[in-house]
Amino acid sequence: MEKVTTLFLKITVILLGFPVLALCIFLVPEMANLAAELLPEFAFIKYLVFIAFDASSIPFYFALYQAFKLLRYIDQNKAFSDLSVKALKKIKYCAITISILHVLVWPLFYIFAEVDDAPGVIFVGLVVPFASMVIAVFAAVLQKLLQEAIHIKSENDLTV
Repeated sequence: MEKVTTLFLKITVILLGFPVLALCIFLVPEMANLAAELLPEFAFIKYLVFIAFDASSIPFYFALYQAFKLLRYIDQNKAFSDLSVKALKKIKYCAITISILHVLVWPLFYIFAEVDDAPGVIFVGLVVPFASMVIAVFAAVLQKLLQEAIHIKSENDLTV
């Protein structure tokens, strides 16, 4: 049963990469062109959009890779090891990086909301940073719990 569950999660981790790749290929160039059209006095804004959104995909894919490694550790019965703690730590840092990159781009959402007179766009710009911070906090909690479990396990191994 455990192998089936981790297999399902591995497939899910792999499938999570496809929508982000599609967004980077199709949506980011459209957003960059829209930003250039809405703000012609700021010619550099097009490149800022490309850099911010495409750069945030790098830590996203690295975090997916770390999640895949974590699932492999579970399959190999190495879930309670320092390798798992390191993978969770890297996932936490990736989520924080994504959040910071999207917070830096958040003023663009404010400008778009002002130009289009759509204040809801501002809240849409907060979805990714908020979700990334939730993932970072969750990974930090799991990391701390796993460290405590490893510590308890090592104490129990020493007493036996």
